Amino acid sequence: MNPYQIIKRPLITEKATQLREQGVYVFEVDRKANKIEIKKAIEQIYNVKVAKVRTVNVKPKYRRWGFRRVKRQGAWKKAYVQLEEGYSIELFEGV
Repeated sequence: MNPYQIIKRPLITEKATQLREQGVYVFEVDRKANKIEIKKAIEQIYNVKVAKVRTVNVKPKYRRWGFRRVKRQGAWKKAYVQLEEGYSIELFEGV
């Protein structure tokens, strides 16, 4: 599988920004990808060494518009990637 198909996008949230100071980066990944595939994809794309990968399956949520209209947002997978000491990913530094 192509590494760019596994890693969909980096997540930039308040919690992710706080974790980035500790060397942990958060990504939205393909739901079928496992930890080994995620580790290899991050190492290929960003040219860094990965120490640990943790994954979370995010459950779908229901959104309501008006009285009866209900829409279901799809489920997705999130990966917390911890880099080895001395490595970092330049996501939005310099923008």
